[in-house]
Amino acid sequence: SGDDFAPPSTLTQSRLASIFSDVLGLERVSIHGDFFELGGHSLLATQVVSRIRSTFDVELPLGELFSSPTVALLSERLDLLHGSSSRQPALVPVDRAQPLPLSFAQQRLWFLDQLQPGAPTYNIPWALKLTGNLNADALLQSLNALIQRHEALRTHFAIHEGQPVQRILPDVRIALPVVDLRALDSSARDSEAQRIMREEALHSFDLSRGPLVHATLVRLTNDEFLLLITNHHIVSDGWSIGVIVRELAAFYRQFAGGEPAQLSPLPIQYADFSVWQRQWLQGDVLSSEIAWWRTQLA
Repeated sequence: SGDDFAPPSTLTQSRLASIFSDVLGLERVSIHGDFFELGGHSLLATQVVSRIRSTFDVELPLGELFSSPTVALLSERLDLLHGSSSRQPALVPVDRAQPLPLSFAQQRLWFLDQLQPGAPTYNIPWALKLTGNLNADALLQSLNALIQRHEALRTHFAIHEGQPVQRILPDVRIALPVVDLRALDSSARDSEAQRIMREEALHSFDLSRGPLVHATLVRLTNDEFLLLITNHHIVSDGWSIGVIVRELAAFYRQFAGGEPAQLSPLPIQYADFSVWQRQWLQGDVLSSEIAWWRTQLA
């Protein structure tokens, strides 16, 4: 109730409360409100950690939010971390001529792929239902513009001096095959669409070659379509889907109707983050992080 609301009393609490309310989509958050009881979940928690990283210049382990899920508790942890060894190097663009390391998340997925090459276990398949007079050529242009904008979608993984590295291709273009199901009756059409979706989800990716994104357009009726997109998790995650859909729509408006996409240039790309993470997570910082996890696992 309104009587339970406790406002922030420090600058740290005020900034945290703003982050909580923005991510949760709430007008305000009490400093004693539990993030997860207010509707938070693991995907939103990663957004909070990201916002904390940029706002406070501190790398907060995700586990801290689970153990201190209120503004009041988390602000105490942040005040302790601020100025400690958790302070980060600057996240800046790096030279693409150098061998680019994998992030720790990418290295996990690359290692697992070495055990079962091409397995679909870490595919991220999703479908977008489109209605109306679709311009398939403009949609394909939009997909390729999106791939050009995001280096991760143009990345594959090679070996350099015995270690996996990211290779970013200057130009990658995918095809958009169209499967027309209009000749089938409603029941058969639904069944065939489901089969195609399953087949798309099981697409086998070669991490050493790429591209690591695949798409198919299914035409259900004259004005109903399914856009099926599958990415490998090594170049995208669940959070990425929202970005992809939003920017794909912007590019489609441009290519189908001439309206400028109006997307701001990206100041950094994922490879920059990978280099930053490797620079930060080493020495004493890495040792303390590993020690924390060993304690939890014990």
